[in-house]
Amino acid sequence: MNDRGKTHFGFQEVVEDEKAQRVADVFDSVAQRYDLMNDLMSGGLHRLWKSFTIAKSDVRGRARVLDVAGGTGDLALAFARKLGEGGEVWLTDINNAMLTRGRDRLCDKGALVRVAQCDAEQLPFPEDYFDCLTVAFGLRNMTHKDRALAEMRRVLRPGGCLLVLEFSHVWKPLAPAYDFYSFKVIPRLGQIITHDQRSYRYLAESIRVHPDQQALKLLMERAGLEGVEFFNLALGVVALHRGFKF
Repeated sequence: MNDRGKTHFGFQEVVEDEKAQRVADVFDSVAQRYDLMNDLMSGGLHRLWKSFTIAKSDVRGRARVLDVAGGTGDLALAFARKLGEGGEVWLTDINNAMLTRGRDRLCDKGALVRVAQCDAEQLPFPEDYFDCLTVAFGLRNMTHKDRALAEMRRVLRPGGCLLVLEFSHVWKPLAPAYDFYSFKVIPRLGQIITHDQRSYRYLAESIRVHPDQQALKLLMERAGLEGVEFFNLALGVVALHRGFKF
């Protein structure tokens, strides 16, 4: 079997087709308590990171926004509230359990959001359609990140922006403490809250094999995005990358 058919699943090397199913199993397992775990793991900081993302989108009025791998819908909800009835907001995810959770949550909050289950590598939207795309904590789970980024660029209109919020490489002096928290504390929390330690160990591992800040910037540029910049948050625990289609 050649290397072209393999990819990372955490620290493991697996066949590409196998990764998609394994990632699906992870999110099927954690969907019901995903939001609670996000609050516990980040101490609520994920809400500030997502607010920063919304601010950097600079969307207004009748903008069209697509949240890719949007899960339980935090960003889609924020965009829906920001744009009101004049905007068009889509929540998409490849995982049915996560998307169902997000759809129900947004309905309960009265948000006017369109929902579609789809693969980020094959988005069911026309070219040059959206003013803004976001993907928060989802890119590292995608099998072919380059294809997904190129597909996101395809559906952006000229002048539109892509925002990628993702765990990244932490400030080096903080790395030992961050490693302890990631590999000892988070899996234990996962076991207590979701009865699934293995999935949260994968999530910690997936961060370590994800491209760092500069590498992701280069990956976005290779996908055809321009003016790519990144903002380190929480000393590099998370980074927001922003690129444009011109």
